Amino acid sequence: MLAPLIFAVPKGRILEEALPLLARAGVVPEAAFHDKSSRALSFATSRDDLRLIRVRAFDVATFVAHGAAQAGIVGSDVVEEFAYSDLYAPVDLGIGHCRLSVAEPAGQAAAAGHASHLRVASKYPNLTRRHFEQQGVQAEVVKLNGAMELAPGLGLASRIVDLVSSGRTLKDNGLVETRVILQVSARLIVNRAALKTDERVAALVERFRALANEVKAA
Repeated sequence: MLAPLIFAVPKGRILEEALPLLARAGVVPEAAFHDKSSRALSFATSRDDLRLIRVRAFDVATFVAHGAAQAGIVGSDVVEEFAYSDLYAPVDLGIGHCRLSVAEPAGQAAAAGHASHLRVASKYPNLTRRHFEQQGVQAEVVKLNGAMELAPGLGLASRIVDLVSSGRTLKDNGLVETRVILQVSARLIVNRAALKTDERVAALVERFRALANEVKAA
């Protein structure tokens, strides 16, 4: 008997948008998945041969890349940040749209435009360094996992690189978006080895590809 497939999903906004797609793909989590008081991380689904694990977005990519999960859903920002060789992102699901951007204090936006070295706060060190290198700027990245908007005002960094949706959080903290690094959307990701060796993974890819095409056509 084949071992169950492990499908990793991220906590947060992408998950809320992904659940209807999962249901249309025939993957409906057990009731305990929706129990906010539960500390469980692994859940049965409507498919006897597939379990969901719910983890942090960055960990979705790690679980799938290393084969602990065979498939998952995560933002393209995470895919680009890690660039794991064993990770394949075959389907843009057309949900979870936002952007990865540079932001800085409103009064500073026109100043220091030609700096050769900057300190930038972000949870995306690889994408941040690559972006500024392309601008001829050496970026010293201060790794933060949250509250990024506080960094410039407290002198921790002159700029931040973070996900932006409406821009309201930036505005409320006196920051302005100055450059878009990456347009982000949610992707179906799969482990390359699992895709080659397990027909169920290939079938998942085809099902989600068909669903994504329906979303785009709507």
